[in-house]
Amino acid sequence: MLELLSENRSFGGLHSRYRHLSTQLNAAATFAVFLPPQALAGALVPALYWLSGLTCTDENVMQKGGAHRLAASLGLALVAPDTSPRGAAVPTDPEGGWDLGHGAGFYVDATTSPWDRHYRMHSYVVEELPTLLEAHLPLGQARGISGHSMGGHGALVAALRHPGRYLSVSALAPICHPCACPWGQKAFGAYLGPDQRAWTAWDATLLLPSAAERLPLLVDQGLADPFLHSQLRPADLAAAAAAAGHPLQLRYQEGYDHSYFFIASFIDDHLRHHAAALLA
Repeated sequence: MLELLSENRSFGGLHSRYRHLSTQLNAAATFAVFLPPQALAGALVPALYWLSGLTCTDENVMQKGGAHRLAASLGLALVAPDTSPRGAAVPTDPEGGWDLGHGAGFYVDATTSPWDRHYRMHSYVVEELPTLLEAHLPLGQARGISGHSMGGHGALVAALRHPGRYLSVSALAPICHPCACPWGQKAFGAYLGPDQRAWTAWDATLLLPSAAERLPLLVDQGLADPFLHSQLRPADLAAAAAAAGHPLQLRYQEGYDHSYFFIASFIDDHLRHHAAALLA
């Protein structure tokens, strides 16, 4: 059952926020959907799933991403889940950090206690949410996936782990090699346990060599991003793609940082990248 929280008209379409009880997360989950005018007129439309980064919710991209105008013109729905399960019963970082727990689900399926009871963001995004929305909203089964930072990591991993599930994939400033960066090591150590062999199934750089599908990757990265070398490591992804012959367009953008100013500046290129596959 979907509980409507709010709705707003936007560029002839409709932006709505919903809450529902998620079986994967064992908690209430909030998400947002932008339906373009074509969907309101009765057409089934393709959907681009957007995964946000650390500390974010569904509201960040919908309010600051600047994606509605072109999505409305193209006839592309946008779906923005939250970044983690939430609530008093959902565990979070016992040390009060912002890079673990609430707002920091890392789009993995946790396997260690106490995280495994709720932190199954991968299965929620890939399986539960699309099934729910395609049953209740005018969304077809043509899906793309994209995201920013932690969400870029989640988008790349979702596409690489599920050949045929998505027709397109892209990312902005993704965490490309989480097994080799502090953010990823902290999150994976908590959610997946100390055996680093279990981490490799959730790392885009390590998944690329054996990918069963060669979906073209579009990645934008700001050169003024303070996390570029220590946390994001796009050069690692580029090296893995080159070695595997996997199509990757990695664009370094001079002067851009990690913020939504960066995302809003290049979101149209990503929407067109997805539309070329989803509306073909």
